[in-house]
Amino acid sequence: MRKFNYTALKNMKWDSEMMGYVAIIHEMKGKQVLYLRQKPETLDKLVELAKVKSTESSNEIEGIRTTNTRLKQLISEKTTPKNRDEQEIAGYRDALAVIHESFEYIPLTPNYLLQLHKILYSHSVKDVGGRFKNVQNYISATDSEGKQFTLFTPPAPYETPDMVLELCDEFNRAIAECEIDPLILIPIFIHDFLCIHPFLDGNGRMSRLLTTLLLYRSGYMVGKYISLEEKIAKNKNLYYDALELSQAEWHEGNDDPTPFVKYLLGTIISAYRDFEERMEIVSDKDSAMNIVVKAVETRIGKFTKADIVALCTSISTSSVESSLKKLVRNGDVKKHGNGRATFYTRNI
Repeated sequence: MRKFNYTALKNMKWDSEMMGYVAIIHEMKGKQVLYLRQKPETLDKLVELAKVKSTESSNEIEGIRTTNTRLKQLISEKTTPKNRDEQEIAGYRDALAVIHESFEYIPLTPNYLLQLHKILYSHSVKDVGGRFKNVQNYISATDSEGKQFTLFTPPAPYETPDMVLELCDEFNRAIAECEIDPLILIPIFIHDFLCIHPFLDGNGRMSRLLTTLLLYRSGYMVGKYISLEEKIAKNKNLYYDALELSQAEWHEGNDDPTPFVKYLLGTIISAYRDFEERMEIVSDKDSAMNIVVKAVETRIGKFTKADIVALCTSISTSSVESSLKKLVRNGDVKKHGNGRATFYTRNI
């Protein structure tokens, strides 16, 4: 059975690229403290938007989806799930809400993992929530001809409870010793969790919930304001490639988690940059038009009204719409298409 020894990581020699990523995130975390003191109403809007994007994107990666209208209604709890996809979306919503509201009080233990998994499936007809797998599962992929093949075989069901316990204990011990940066420990834990694949279903979504939880517990709150899940969904091929590279010889303990660590750190950096961009756009007391102009100036190529709304969290959607119309009339922005196909390009 694969063993875990995170204390040994303190003797690892990480390359300059990885350590550069860590240094950048440390700097961004310092800026985060300053931003969090500004405009609480703006931050509240970012939180609500991130909840929607995180819930949508984490499920979308697994092929679970609904319409935008239904998604927003489910997130705001203004409707009940109508089908299996919506049941799982509602479960992710609830699990994410628990993490947002109580992360300080959610230690990393097998029992808490099982409780989060139970919440994830609390609306589902699937009878799998809150239990480790009882049959062997496999991580599969599809080749260029459309044929499915086994990419990785996780540990057997009888090994799973002990492995999850050891994994949690090792992570907690390493965090308590403060000799290894949490930014390295967290991706390695998530990678090992995904290799164990402890549940019959929901392992990917659980890994993303745990990423958010562990980052919050270490003071990295960017996922509260910018959806990490959305960034993973937009680059999911890179996510799967990094995971596959890191899984080689995992059972023997000879795996190299570096590709997955770098991927996740790069995702965190991208989220922090988005957070800073949004805060800079709305940091000054400015007119709605000037806020929209600053947002438009950050776009290259095509952009939509939704892109600008996401940036301009300090003003209403109607203010964004009227400002865009004025920019179109003035010739600063060009409108293309109609209805849902509408997009814009800038002339400024």
